Amino acid sequence: MTEVAVLYGGASAEREVSLKSGEACAAALYERGYSVRLIDVKRDVGVLVKELTPPPDIVFNALHGRYGEDGTVQGVLELMGLTYTHSGVLASALAMDKAMAKRVFARAGLPVVEGTAISREALIAEEPLPRPYVIKPVAEGSSVGVQIVQDGDPPVPAADADWPYGDTVIAERFVPGRELTVSVMGERALGVTELRPKDGFYDYRNKYTGGATEHLLPAPVPQSVHDDALTLAARAHEVLGCRGVTRADFRYDDTRGEPGELYLLEVNTQPGMTELSLVPEQAEHLGISFGDLVEWIVEDAACAA
Repeated sequence: MTEVAVLYGGASAEREVSLKSGEACAAALYERGYSVRLIDVKRDVGVLVKELTPPPDIVFNALHGRYGEDGTVQGVLELMGLTYTHSGVLASALAMDKAMAKRVFARAGLPVVEGTAISREALIAEEPLPRPYVIKPVAEGSSVGVQIVQDGDPPVPAADADWPYGDTVIAERFVPGRELTVSVMGERALGVTELRPKDGFYDYRNKYTGGATEHLLPAPVPQSVHDDALTLAARAHEVLGCRGVTRADFRYDDTRGEPGELYLLEVNTQPGMTELSLVPEQAEHLGISFGDLVEWIVEDAACAA
């Protein structure tokens, strides 16, 4: 019997989502006949090494955010010589660092939003762009810390003394229009979903609150835009060197008519696997059950990257 150690929880701002992802994946694997070892990962490498001893056949990484999605835990698994799911050290680190990922995307000719990395000190001294613009942490996922700064808004939250997401932020031009997302499974882009929050934008609350966001699958966009989104997501997965499952997020500016302009925002190398998550939803739309998806991810973990 193949033993799979499922890493979940973690120490990031996305801990609660990771707990749900890990529990769902562990249950699916157990139903498929795998032996499952659930490990709630803390920021203690010695404890993690002990919990991974004796070594499992495969490590299923269901962590989200910092320390689990940024190449950190991947490096530990590599040092231990363990086979693990999802992307390796370099791809994970690149994707998590939004400034570096944007450089890679731009170099590859992928459409990105104009913006810059800026210190919080510089942000406090002078606003980096004309309003409206977007402020986001350099290395967080799930829209944690993302703020849209509109005309008439007070000083940006990233300038606050209690901002917990580091000393460098990304400032980007605000792109009006719609939110699209595309899952990639191996080399195959699965589908295009439009995300329509009922209030505000697609932030952390709207992502993980049932009924807060409408998922339109397939997205009601022109066929050319649909096809371009699939191609761009697969290409972004490739240029970062990702493996397994990823999800690419886009802004689609159709405010001046159809077809509009697509902009690649980021690639998530450890997308959520909860009941509200987008990858399982797109897979299900193609007839791939949650159990089949999770088993594919495990079987795809052929070797350490």
